[in-house]
Amino acid sequence: MESLSRPTPPESFGDRVRAWIEWFGLSRLVVSALAVVVVCTGAFWLVRTPPPPIEASLPRAIASTVPTPLVSSTTAANDGGAVEALTVHVAGAVGRPGVYQLSPNARVHDAIEAAGGVSGDADPNALNLAAEVVDGSRVYVPVVGEEVPVVVGDVAPPTDSAPVIVDINQAVVAELEQLPGIGPATAAAIVVERDRNGPFLDVEELQRVPGIGPAKMDLLRELVAT
Repeated sequence: MESLSRPTPPESFGDRVRAWIEWFGLSRLVVSALAVVVVCTGAFWLVRTPPPPIEASLPRAIASTVPTPLVSSTTAANDGGAVEALTVHVAGAVGRPGVYQLSPNARVHDAIEAAGGVSGDADPNALNLAAEVVDGSRVYVPVVGEEVPVVVGDVAPPTDSAPVIVDINQAVVAELEQLPGIGPATAAAIVVERDRNGPFLDVEELQRVPGIGPAKMDLLRELVAT
């Protein structure tokens, strides 16, 4: 009687994988895997959404349609701690003639810089650029060879006459405003101080008035009397 052979059991999954790797080659398998990774990475790079440019995330300045006058970098506080701005008319051979607000104790060169500087044909040496600007005054920059027109309120207008001495115990607000560095508010404060606390015994007592300190007294000392 003929004996039957036992059937060969099927190979396991692991055996089949090892056989396939031996047939395909380990080196080719590694190269193929790397190629798939490169292709997938390239496809992701091409279809991804690019990040916004750096410029888009930066804050943008909004242009103002209203021109803002330049303000002097010179700042000072009066004895009372308040800061009073100076209003000055800058005219003549400057970049932007007009009325400007300047800081206290501003000089003529500050007013000219606020108006855009001098033009090419200007003669700035015709002015005292270091002179203090007076509230409500005008700074006029002539061109070369021009005779400077004298206007009421000009800064240090040329004159050969002696300065007018103001009696600080008798002068009204309008007269006091003509003094250098004395605006309407300070002139009114002088009148209030002498009415409330009595007349000034000497010119140095003007420093009783808020807003008048040593620097301003240097401008007033030769122009006032009691």
